[in-house]
Amino acid sequence: MFVDAISKVSGFTRAIHSISRNYKSQKIIPGAATLFFVNEHGYAITCKHVVQWISSGTPLNNNYKAFKQDCSRVPRDGKYKQTLKNLEVKYKLLENSTIQMKSTFIDCIDKISGFTYHLHPEYDLAIIKFNDFSKTLYHGHAVFPKNADSINQGKFLCRLGFPFPEFSNFKLNLESDDIEWTSDGVKSSPRFPIDGMVTRFLGDKKGVKHGIEMSTPGLRGQSGGPLFDENGIVYGMQSRTKHLHLGFDIEDKEIISKGKSKKINDYSFIHLGECIHVNIIKEFLTLHKVKFTEQ
Repeated sequence: MFVDAISKVSGFTRAIHSISRNYKSQKIIPGAATLFFVNEHGYAITCKHVVQWISSGTPLNNNYKAFKQDCSRVPRDGKYKQTLKNLEVKYKLLENSTIQMKSTFIDCIDKISGFTYHLHPEYDLAIIKFNDFSKTLYHGHAVFPKNADSINQGKFLCRLGFPFPEFSNFKLNLESDDIEWTSDGVKSSPRFPIDGMVTRFLGDKKGVKHGIEMSTPGLRGQSGGPLFDENGIVYGMQSRTKHLHLGFDIEDKEIISKGKSKKINDYSFIHLGECIHVNIIKEFLTLHKVKFTEQ
C-alpha cells in the first residue's frame, strides 16, 4: 500500500544522529531523530523538542570543558577529593548527568556552516534553515494537501523515520577525554516505516485542531518524521507517543513457563502516536514566509 510512497518520501526525509556520554562513564550513547525538507532551499521541519535537544549540546560541552579546566588546577593533596566534590556541585555533575553531546545531520547538504531555526510558541514544531551550502543531498520535498478535510477516522497513514540507531562511526578519545565522530564504522541507520489508522483528533482549549492521533506508536527516533498517505502526500509530522492504561490488569496470575509454574503481574497499555496536524505546519511555514508546495 505504501511501497511507492515510502520510496518518494525517503528522498526528502533525513536522519539526525547524536552521541552523548554521562559523567563517570566511558560508554557512548547513540541517539537519532528525523527531519524532512519542505522546499529546495534547505528548509526542513522537525519537532521543537528535537531542536532543543540538539541545541543543548553546546552548553553541556562547555560546562564539562570548564569543569575539566578547574580540575586541572586543583593540587593532588589531601584536600583533592573534597575540592573535586565541590566542583561537581558547582557544575551540577551527578553520576548520571549528561556531560557531552554532539549531533550531525545525515545526507542533507554538502557542507554546513550552521543553521537557524524557529520554534513554534505552542506546539512541538520547528523550522530549520541550513546556511551556506552549495548543493542539497536530498531529493524532492514534501507536498501537502490543499485541503486536509479528507483526513477522517479510519484513514490509514504511514510515518517514516530512523529509530533503532545502528551507526557506529564514533569513539571516546581517552587522551582528550572527548567524544568524537570518526571516518570509519557504520555511518547510517536504516529508515523504518510504521503505518496506522487515524483514531482521533487533538484540539486545544480554543477548539483548534492541532494534532492527529494514530492507532500505532511513533517510535523513538521517528520524532520529526513525516506522516503521509499512499500517494506520499504529507498530512502531518510525528511528535510524541502517549501511553493509555487499558485496565486489563493481571496480578498474581499463575502460568506455566518452560515447564515451571510461576506467578506474574501484567499491566496493559496502548501506545498511540501523536502527530502535528498539516494545517498547523502550513500556518507556521506561511508565518515565516517559507515556500512550500500543495496539491
